[in-house]
Amino acid sequence: MAADGARSRFGNLGHRGGGSNSSSPSSSPKLGGGRSRTPPQQHKQSPSSPGSKHQQLRQSPAASPGHSFKKVTLTKPTFCHHCTDFIWGLGGYQCEVCNFMSHEKCLKHVKTLCSCLAPSLVRVPVSHCFRPPGHCKKKFCAVCRKFLEDSWALRCEVCELHVHTDCVLFTCSDCRQCHHDGQQDHDTYHHHWREGNLSSSARCEVCKKTCGSSEVLSGMRCEWCGIQAHAACYVILNHECTFGRLRNMVLPPNCVILQSRNFSKMHCFRISESLLAEHDDDNETDGTTQESIKETPTSADSSKQSLKIYDGRDAVKRNHPRIISVPRIAKSEEVVEAALRAFYIPDDPQDYEVQTLTQQTLVSDDIINRNGATEDGKGSSVFKEATPEAWIIQAKPKEREIIKVYLGWMKVGVAYISIPVNLDNTVQSVIQEVLLQLGRLKENIEDFRLVEVLMGSKQVQRMVLPAEELILERLKDIRKTSIRQMNQTRFYLEENKKADVKIELLLSGLPVLLSNEEYNNILKDSLEIKENVVTVIPAYAPQGAVVLQISCFSEAERIFMLVKDTTVNNKQLTATIIPHIIHQKLPQSSCPLLVFVNPKSGGLKGRDLLNSFRKLLNPHQVFELTNGGPLPGFHAFSQVPYFRVLVCGGDGTVGWVLGALEEIRHKLVCSEPSIAVLPLGTGNDLGRVLRWGAGYSGEDPYSVLISVDEAENVLMDRWTILLDAQEVVDSMENGISEPEPPKIVQMNNYCGIGIDAELSLDFHHAREIEPGKFNSRFHNKGVYVKAGLQKLSHNRNLHKDLKLQVDQQEVELPNIEGLIFLNIPSWGSGADLWGSDNDNRYGKPRIDDGLLEVVGVTGVVHMGQVQGGLRSGIRIAQGSYFRVTLLKPIPVQVDGEPWIQPPGQIIISAAGPKVHMLKKSKQKQKKTSSSSKDSKGDSVTLSNDNGS
Repeated sequence: MAADGARSRFGNLGHRGGGSNSSSPSSSPKLGGGRSRTPPQQHKQSPSSPGSKHQQLRQSPAASPGHSFKKVTLTKPTFCHHCTDFIWGLGGYQCEVCNFMSHEKCLKHVKTLCSCLAPSLVRVPVSHCFRPPGHCKKKFCAVCRKFLEDSWALRCEVCELHVHTDCVLFTCSDCRQCHHDGQQDHDTYHHHWREGNLSSSARCEVCKKTCGSSEVLSGMRCEWCGIQAHAACYVILNHECTFGRLRNMVLPPNCVILQSRNFSKMHCFRISESLLAEHDDDNETDGTTQESIKETPTSADSSKQSLKIYDGRDAVKRNHPRIISVPRIAKSEEVVEAALRAFYIPDDPQDYEVQTLTQQTLVSDDIINRNGATEDGKGSSVFKEATPEAWIIQAKPKEREIIKVYLGWMKVGVAYISIPVNLDNTVQSVIQEVLLQLGRLKENIEDFRLVEVLMGSKQVQRMVLPAEELILERLKDIRKTSIRQMNQTRFYLEENKKADVKIELLLSGLPVLLSNEEYNNILKDSLEIKENVVTVIPAYAPQGAVVLQISCFSEAERIFMLVKDTTVNNKQLTATIIPHIIHQKLPQSSCPLLVFVNPKSGGLKGRDLLNSFRKLLNPHQVFELTNGGPLPGFHAFSQVPYFRVLVCGGDGTVGWVLGALEEIRHKLVCSEPSIAVLPLGTGNDLGRVLRWGAGYSGEDPYSVLISVDEAENVLMDRWTILLDAQEVVDSMENGISEPEPPKIVQMNNYCGIGIDAELSLDFHHAREIEPGKFNSRFHNKGVYVKAGLQKLSHNRNLHKDLKLQVDQQEVELPNIEGLIFLNIPSWGSGADLWGSDNDNRYGKPRIDDGLLEVVGVTGVVHMGQVQGGLRSGIRIAQGSYFRVTLLKPIPVQVDGEPWIQPPGQIIISAAGPKVHMLKKSKQKQKKTSSSSKDSKGDSVTLSNDNGS
């Protein structure tokens, strides 16, 4: 897009010293107002200087918040970012910093802040958790507002932030706050607004008009409750967030404590490393490439030239410049303005200078008048025929400045206090001045500290400043390193008290059923734990897991990293960071949903669901089963008085979770949580019976959560299968042959002996050979069909190879090839093996009647006819206690897990109490006008389009 015509400024980037209304957090609904003891001094400017024109326009009532608008000539179809309508004609107004486009008539109504002011909106700095760079469909960059589809982009795993890899350095830590560190004390929660990437059908909560667009970045959405509004409307909404339609399912952030410090977001939210590429640990290099130089737009106009600009020593060291385009005969002020725009710096250009990048530049403190400016301040041309290869922009030294000191979690009613400082002011004097303005001079100054916080996009870095350090020298050092980092830096006043550190790690992979002393000795040998700061609790000895309570950050980090390379008895150890849920603070109506997702089920759909549920709910209630199994989730929720569970996976995954629940239910306050199923596997028979469908095919995850909330509670039987083989095995210790010890497995759906187990075994072996091919239900069923065709010629007399007792009574078997025990009325991907015909000999099957149905099949052809609905199986018996005697090795499968069972006894009996399951309601979900519901659906639909 060509940018021609006269420049017109509506608003200014603002001063860092005192700040304009547009750039002050007090003008943002995110923060309370600031307070200044002395008003900021205005810079004096000559009428002929560019700054004077900016100052005059800044006073205009039509001033736009932080934007630097310029009238441009449009060369392609363009839409207004304010009203989302098409801009007719050849002229429009574009912000030179963030590319915000506007009609001339809309300029005075623009409320959206420029990207350079994003740090001023941050309430609590929370870093993002970016996935590896990829291509995001139908998304816009939150920084430069441009379309992402054709460029490499990053997407946060926790919030809906999408950004170019080239723009990630200019985002700040404004992610959702999903937990706190125990020092905060607040029960209300504010909306967390994110601009743009809404559905084109999104409706404003205030004016009820369309606020979304597929053409531009427009509209605001709360990432907790999903409420949507125009940028001009959302400021009048109530600041308190009630979490919308999912309020009873969401784990409130103020009820979760996690002291993470240097743990990465990936570790805190248990995101598998396989899902995120290995990046450099340093925040500033993450997601940036040398392509940034190429991707920065430059002008093809022969009257202009491109310059390589660095913003400090850090950018020079990493070779991360920005490219700006300026006239070939340009004044220093124009170059400085262009450089500040390129780095999204909302400061007064007169406070900065540019100079040729040399070694002397990096070591010299005095940079005034080195770039062509004359002594009287009048600008002159700095670029003539020869242009240096690279330039650096640096701040001019100041003898007086105004800094903002944020008050952390001190309840004083204001977000920050503006403090004037000079060359003699130390950190201690700043603390004293803040306490003076707060009226707390009687308190001991040593009880407080000043903390410097760098709000980087991927890491929030904190540093306590020494009391004797000169504050202006500290500001000078930060700007020398990077003026961009200075824009993302805050100073917080905090109480100087020692935090009560308590970090909990769940360590699994240990030998089972050991004593506390034995576990301590193993961990001393393998991890060299320090007993004075580490307490070992063998809470889950039958599962080979212990809980480590650690009171030292460095020790917790050391153990967590060391576990990755530690094995005990040739078994890999795994460590999971467990959040602490303050169950006393949960609302009375709260019933948080504990979500388990198996990303290996259903191809890549499991990974998509993980991403969606993390954004719809609190990530601390979403657990990936391949990262520690179900135990970490149940342990985290062990004190929650009432919760539900959603299992996303196949029937085998559901059985895994139900088995883990059965083992540890005595340790849960809510010992019988209700369980819903989102089927991702191939058969999904349990999901069919409970009305959750034949398999997940991309439905809106928000609608899934609504269905879980409205589901009805039902009971289901579970069964224990005792496998007592008569086959002997050689003892490794003394060489004496001993009988193989009995094994116990749990059954939820069905148990098969014979031909159907043999087909499952063939499928299992094929999947082990080429696991990459088994990523769709269609392919999986094709493999089953192929295995079945190979068994057509097989003729087995299974009834001669086993004996059956039902409730202590011998049962004569017909001529069959397969014997199947049914707990649910669905088998083999939805087939009704028992049949619907009335039979006076047997009662109507139910999943909670305490009975199993025994059915026989005569072969592969019979199984195919059952699958096609042409026949049903051969009804044999119905009972509650079964004994099967195997006379030879026979294939056996339980809930889809097959093996060859040696000769011996198989005993099937009821297993403990019935489990509570959630059955999807038959009643269709009523259409609602709630914008929060619509918005959540739109949010997740868009995220699915990204193609995880």
